[in-house]
Amino acid sequence: MSQSLDIHKLLKSVVAYKSSDLHLVSRSEPQIRIDGRLVALNLPVLDGKQIEEMAYSLLTEKQKKAFEEYNELDFSIVIPDVGRFRANYYKTMDDIACAFRIIPTIIPSLDDLNAKKIFKELIKREKGLILVTGPTGSGKSTTLAAMLNEINLNEARHIITVEDPVEFVHNNKKCLFSHRNIGTDTKSFSAALKYALRQDPDVILIGEMRDRETIAAALTAAETGHLVFGTLHTNSAPSTINRIIDVFSGDEQPQVRAQLSTSLIAVIAQALLPKIGGGRIAAQEVMITNPAIANLIREDKVHQLYSQMQLNQQVTGMTTQTQEIVDYLRKKMISKDIAMQYSNKPDELQRVIDAM
Repeated sequence: MSQSLDIHKLLKSVVAYKSSDLHLVSRSEPQIRIDGRLVALNLPVLDGKQIEEMAYSLLTEKQKKAFEEYNELDFSIVIPDVGRFRANYYKTMDDIACAFRIIPTIIPSLDDLNAKKIFKELIKREKGLILVTGPTGSGKSTTLAAMLNEINLNEARHIITVEDPVEFVHNNKKCLFSHRNIGTDTKSFSAALKYALRQDPDVILIGEMRDRETIAAALTAAETGHLVFGTLHTNSAPSTINRIIDVFSGDEQPQVRAQLSTSLIAVIAQALLPKIGGGRIAAQEVMITNPAIANLIREDKVHQLYSQMQLNQQVTGMTTQTQEIVDYLRKKMISKDIAMQYSNKPDELQRVIDAM
């Protein structure tokens, strides 16, 4: 049996077990992630040579050269009759290792995700910046894909996505999609954004706002009449604002705060929590820019954003992560241990739990 067939069988197991990821690391049996937890498959321990043969069977010559030069490689791949995967190859103790994540081929709707009603209002905006944040594996890409899908169903717009690699591939319904892969279709996020403004987009998705140039270009695009979606690895709305501002030098920060105060539409910070009985559920903190929020950002009073988010929520549509988690606890959807483990304000959560 060829090694290339083995990797296909392993990727099929990801689908069969309804898992999200497959890990191949030498000196370990293959492992998959189910509902956020790693589970070892009942298979022999792999060595570096076996992993290399399986891994290389999926690569083009160009990809092999890129991996051998940088010891890192991101790409996406479609396995016929199995699914689409995002892959990352890296080195550990001089052996190749692989992480594969399944990308659903059927793009969920906002209704499928039980998303908040406010999301459908946010995506109707003509211009501005919407950020979906959270740690790796928190469902950011899925939330963004559902938001773009909603636009695709209802509006005729040109949507450019810049990703490393492209994950969800949208079929053109009412919208026209231009999907761009870093490395093969464009050199970098910042380069793609620089030229995107000449490609007549209405909507731009930035897979990751990871450096100053990309963030600056995203802010400019949002200011100049485009609806921009982006992601960051931050776990709360206020920390997202701090992360963006801190990327810039001290003399640039007042200007960036001014730009953010006028162009930021919303920050959705999310985590995926394991549910009692299996599966996972998204806890989403939502901050929406209103005049009070904009003023706090402009005046460098980020520490006051959280208390502002708690005010008048029936009107503003905002919510905190603690409120989401407490709601799930009351509905007995998650355990207290999970609630505390995933909370970004455990002291506040503990006080609420004690008072329940």
